[in-house]
Amino acid sequence: MLISRKGCLVVWLSAATAIAAWGSNAVAQEKKSRPKILYLTHSADFVHDVLPFSESLLQTLGEQSGSFESVATRDCSLINEGYLKEFSGLVFYTTGELPFSDEQKQAFLDFIKSGKAFVGIHSATATFYKWPEYGRIIGAYFDLHPWHQQVGIKVEDPEHPAVKHLAPSFKLQDEIYQFKDFSKEKVHVLLRLDTNSVDLTKPTVHRTDKYFANAWTSEYGKGRVFYTALGHGEDVWLDPRFQQHLVNGIRWALRE
Repeated sequence: MLISRKGCLVVWLSAATAIAAWGSNAVAQEKKSRPKILYLTHSADFVHDVLPFSESLLQTLGEQSGSFESVATRDCSLINEGYLKEFSGLVFYTTGELPFSDEQKQAFLDFIKSGKAFVGIHSATATFYKWPEYGRIIGAYFDLHPWHQQVGIKVEDPEHPAVKHLAPSFKLQDEIYQFKDFSKEKVHVLLRLDTNSVDLTKPTVHRTDKYFANAWTSEYGKGRVFYTALGHGEDVWLDPRFQQHLVNGIRWALRE
């Protein structure tokens, strides 16, 4: 089911529509064990207000779609070889230099290389600036957000399950990132900003190529990586398009 909000009430959209859109049969999925994902929301720098809401909503989305079981934590100590054996994927909505030991960093790398999923949401690119290998995995680093407004977004790969449900071009209100250490030749871009919808003369705009990706995929070892820069606030998390984008991106990374 997709979830929306009216005032302070949570209301449910059509289950049949949601399940059909996701292309999955939740009842059949429930008959077998769902893959578990660990959702880390530790903030070592800026703390996003949406985090508590996202923790609850991601769990609900996993349950209602029948796609995965989400376990939320802000405890970085759980990123270790032993605990990660329980999970098929890791999801980060994080900031700053997370308190990982060298052993934890190696466990994180080995987890993905072995074929497990890694998903980054929004500020996951504003994480581990001092750890280059993380930058190679996530695909880029946050370099300011020149716009927080309604923008146009274009779909780059209409066949990918994380964006297949979207119109070729659509409008969305969100905080829009630009990135450094990013190359579209090194990742598979799914969404990009329609630059005709924003002011490129703002002094905070740094990219000379005027190319601003919003979501992409890549691989690391045997593992799949999915990143979406969307998801700053509750309004975006409550948008059925974003919910489907996120669920299907996670499913893709899990090879579901």
